[in-house]
Amino acid sequence: MPNDIKKDLKVWFADAKKVVLAGIGNPIRTDDYVGLKIVEHLKNKLPSTVLLLEAETVPESYLQEITEFCPSHVLLIDAAYLNLKPGQACLVEAEKVKSYSALTTHLLPLRIFCEYIKQAIDAKIGLLLIQPACMEFGEGLTNEVETSAERLTKALMDLLG
Repeated sequence: MPNDIKKDLKVWFADAKKVVLAGIGNPIRTDDYVGLKIVEHLKNKLPSTVLLLEAETVPESYLQEITEFCPSHVLLIDAAYLNLKPGQACLVEAEKVKSYSALTTHLLPLRIFCEYIKQAIDAKIGLLLIQPACMEFGEGLTNEVETSAERLTKALMDLLG
């Protein structure tokens, strides 16, 4: 994980009061599972000011839970084709999703999802996107993405714990 992603996350979370971390992806599509894996590893390791959601491929199912939690920050964690090396990650502000060239299997719904959250609670919304090596059917992450997930999990624990 490049050092700048941890720095980007630190800046992004600087004024956070309550945070939602939503892991997005499909558990049977190899690296698409990365967002869910990170959230799973954070369970029982963060304070009650952080709500962890395993949203899989239907983050819209969690809209009510998110709005009732009333977070200052919502971070969606997902695999995306970024034209980077497998496992590399970047933080994208929700407002930039429309113009961002990353391809996820959830891009259009995520854009609508982000717009709804913004209107409902005016939270700061971002996407932590991780370049997959493989998105074929199968279980388990590739080595590069597994290593990235471990580093990102540690970074989020350090920043939010």
